[in-house]
Amino acid sequence: MQRMAFRAQTILLDALIAASAFAAAYLIAPPRLHGLAPNGLPSLTLIQLVVLYAALAAGFSLLFRRELSPWRYTSIPDAGVLARIAVLTVGVFLVWVFVLDRARSLPRPTLFLAPLLQMTGSMGVRIMRRALHEHALGSFAPFNTLSDRASQAPPLLLIGPPAAADTYLRDVARSHDRTYSPVGIVAAEPRDVGHQVRGVCIIDSLDNLEAALADLRRWNRYPRAILFLEEPTRLKGLTADLLGRLKNDGIRLLRLPSIVELSQHDGVTLVPMRDINIEELLARDPIQLDRRAVAGLVRGRRVLVTGAGGSIGAELCRQAAAFECAHITLLDYSETALFEIEREMAETNPQLSRRALLCDVRNATRLTQLFQDEQPHLVFHAAALKHVSMVERHPCEGVLTNVIGTWNVAEAARTCGAHQMVLISTDKAVDPTNVMGATKRLAESVIAAQQSSGGGTRFAAVRFGNVLGSAGSVVPIFKSQIERGGPVTVTHPEMERFFMTIPEAAQLVLHATATNTEGDGRDARLFLLEMGAPVRILDLARQMIALSGRTPGRDIEIEITGLRPGEKLTEALLDETERSVPCAPKVMEVISAAAMRVTPGHLTELQRLADQGATDDVRRALFGLVAQIRGEKPGAAPTLRVVANR
Repeated sequence: MQRMAFRAQTILLDALIAASAFAAAYLIAPPRLHGLAPNGLPSLTLIQLVVLYAALAAGFSLLFRRELSPWRYTSIPDAGVLARIAVLTVGVFLVWVFVLDRARSLPRPTLFLAPLLQMTGSMGVRIMRRALHEHALGSFAPFNTLSDRASQAPPLLLIGPPAAADTYLRDVARSHDRTYSPVGIVAAEPRDVGHQVRGVCIIDSLDNLEAALADLRRWNRYPRAILFLEEPTRLKGLTADLLGRLKNDGIRLLRLPSIVELSQHDGVTLVPMRDINIEELLARDPIQLDRRAVAGLVRGRRVLVTGAGGSIGAELCRQAAAFECAHITLLDYSETALFEIEREMAETNPQLSRRALLCDVRNATRLTQLFQDEQPHLVFHAAALKHVSMVERHPCEGVLTNVIGTWNVAEAARTCGAHQMVLISTDKAVDPTNVMGATKRLAESVIAAQQSSGGGTRFAAVRFGNVLGSAGSVVPIFKSQIERGGPVTVTHPEMERFFMTIPEAAQLVLHATATNTEGDGRDARLFLLEMGAPVRILDLARQMIALSGRTPGRDIEIEITGLRPGEKLTEALLDETERSVPCAPKVMEVISAAAMRVTPGHLTELQRLADQGATDDVRRALFGLVAQIRGEKPGAAPTLRVVANR
């Protein structure tokens, strides 16, 4: 009812504007043109003409649905529609007046003045409403100068294209945000310098950022924060040394949320700015994946994530919630990690149906029961032991969690009738030289074996490189060492790794799951991301030291400690027995020529050795199985029978 009243009010106001416009045009017209009707024919009075004109204007406004367009969001297309309404109104009005009294009572100039005044009035009140909504009139106050406005909030410098600055400034005005006061814009292109965007001047180009900052300091408007309107890695001219000096000078480096963080929206809207994470300054250009396919996959589905408290698992939970899943199950064996992710989901998505389960993926019986209770459509298996050095010292634990745990999750997913189950793998599974990599390679083979066993569940694995900022990864370690004053430890000067951000990794998993819905589903599929060139760890350390505002080698030393057991200088994304084919933008599918399929018997033997704590035997059996899978030696039949429901 309230909505209908608002629409009726809008139509009535348009009709009043049209009536006023016609009355003004009628009175402005020269009196000598006010002809009389011929004898015998009734003459239309001014009031009758005004009512007829207003009624026609209201009818055309209703026809063009003007009541659905809020005045505070008026734009250029609205002006075109208002012009059409005015022209059609005066045209139909002339026909009616001609029929009624041959238009003898109508001054001719009224036909030109009325639509002109109607368009001016209709658009004028809408522009005024938008100006009030965006507080644009405040800039015209005679005593409200730019310096006055700048003193009301900490000064903010915008860096990015003028179009993005215009969007940001408009959204700030609409949201009444007074957190910062924009004092200038630094554009990417020199040709934009000197222009203004909503009263804020483009003071210089990105090539002259330091000169622009010096000018702002002289003008007493030195920024306390800088907002990047684009991904910092896309802005040429920004160096780690420069950004480090800015941070050292007390300037906050801010950015708007990325598309990944706004994946629940159809478009970008203004949400609170946040500080830039250091890994965002280190990463390559982000990869945009098909959000529509992911939304179609997740929306309205029941999702279960193992390892939900970890870096990748938690991000998968966030994005599943953002894509409006029907229910999410958080499963983890770490009480603290599970508590934190459940608390976060409760705060950020209180309306989302969810359940947190404390469970070890090694416990097949309990896992199967929980899957039967939850009935998930999509299962993301992120639970794993991932630290190379730790798993190298505890190979039995690595096998029980990474291999047997994967088998248990896959069995539970197939038993409960899940639509898809996706394993999170790593590039360390390629030609593995350490226990962690070998367990992940075997886990990939477990997924392939599950698909071959039949059933309605589709299985897939996703393989990617190191994740910037994940728990225990190189970036948090370097950051901690830099905060302590050094030294920063690097195992080898030539060590290289592939890197991606946590949101990108989670997006790849979701995108691969969406891609896995295609095809006949007879074979498990393995996906990987086109990750570009690997990054030297030594260069990464130097860049992070520079970003902290210090000088590598002078303020903070870099210490070479030597390779650890099982560690490789470089990683690869494909094995010798594999090849890749493109299946989506920046996503590839791995075609494997595995020489052997893993059977439950192989896993039962491996589990028996791990349960006994036979470290050396587990290591030999593990690498023996991986060698058979890669075709390095002939496979042997398992010696033990298959034990059901292990």
